[in-house]
Amino acid sequence: MSFSFSGLHLFCKYMVEKYGSLQGVSEERIAEDFRSIYLKRLPVNLKTLRAVCASCGIELTGLDKMPGNIRGYHEVYGDKINLYFRNGDTSSGIQNTILHEMREIIETLVAEANPDYAPLRTLARHIAANKFASAVLLPEDHFRGKVYQTGLDVIALAKMYSKSHSQVLLRMGEVLQGRLFCYAALYEPDPGDVTRWKASYITVSHNEEDPEANFQGVDGFFPRKGRTVLTGSLAEMAIRNRKAHLVQQISVLDDMTDEGLTAIARPLIDPTTGTIKVAQVILLARDAHLLSPQVERAKPVMVEHFHRHI
Repeated sequence: MSFSFSGLHLFCKYMVEKYGSLQGVSEERIAEDFRSIYLKRLPVNLKTLRAVCASCGIELTGLDKMPGNIRGYHEVYGDKINLYFRNGDTSSGIQNTILHEMREIIETLVAEANPDYAPLRTLARHIAANKFASAVLLPEDHFRGKVYQTGLDVIALAKMYSKSHSQVLLRMGEVLQGRLFCYAALYEPDPGDVTRWKASYITVSHNEEDPEANFQGVDGFFPRKGRTVLTGSLAEMAIRNRKAHLVQQISVLDDMTDEGLTAIARPLIDPTTGTIKVAQVILLARDAHLLSPQVERAKPVMVEHFHRHI
């Protein structure tokens, strides 16, 4: 069965014909189908996404004021679809909003095309839409190659792709999942007290091919989202000194069986205001060589050893 893809409704009918429903279909797969039909080899930018919306029958509108504290929303009335984004948002933010809302619309239209499909509920739909947007904007294989090429450098990747540091960090965790143990965090000033810094985003990936190539440490060793940066930590050193810092060996156990970890914290510096973000990446010591491109570029201050803290 073949379809014309001049409307998003028809794309969703095609997805139902191909998969039956979206149950068990990964966001990577949905994004791949979307890219192959609507984007092909086109660059993923705001101009292209505007054209995609037009071809999908979506009326795209920027608003100066948005309800609540949201970046976008959509309305579906039969065959008519309206999608709204916040004027003044960054280009990458608008791109993400468009794709996020499109994925939520897809969920609704697939359920209409297949009444037996139970669509995702609000939170699950929101999470799926975020993953879909990132998978479209940062294609898995290409992005993973750049992750290794840059030495897992969140700041360099954000600049390379013109995407937010948070989106790049979270996507890095997704494309490394199953391949490598990696903990990464983004630290930013607390909006309520700019003298305090917190972990605003974190991601963790594990090596599923070699279960022993993962970190099994004490509970609470890695900072969780919202955790305040502690004095003397690697992130605090990067904030205070406005320089990248690398700790070559982090031991957790008290005996000699501890393989250890290695970590790099790299600040993003604004010439006027100083340090505005810090991206930190932690790997097993055996994988320290993967950081080499970032180390060569950032020229971090070397810290020889940490014990039971980061």
